[in-house]
Amino acid sequence: MKYVLMFADTEQFAAGLAAMDEPERERAYARVQQWFGQNADKITHHVHLLPADAATTVRLDGAEPLITDGPYVEGKEIVSGFAEIDVADLDEALRLAKSWPACPIVEIRPVAG
Repeated sequence: MKYVLMFADTEQFAAGLAAMDEPERERAYARVQQWFGQNADKITHHVHLLPADAATTVRLDGAEPLITDGPYVEGKEIVSGFAEIDVADLDEALRLAKSWPACPIVEIRPVAG
């Protein structure tokens, strides 16, 4: 079964990462790369997104499309990347999500079809 794991940063997590010195930050990134390596047989695609301030949103719920800079929602959590996985079931997806070594929120969503 295919799922998408959406990785979300919080303001607190981003501040902690920014406060790290370079060797500490490199170790944090190495843990993420290790996680991807250990789970490569289940990950079919993954992407790290640019920060939310790089987003452009198109709202189509009015008479005319409204284009704005920034994310579609103003929130404390920002999706920073995602990975598509192919696993046996939700339990296996949960095990993967629980082992994620970086940002503190992982949303698991089944892929339609």
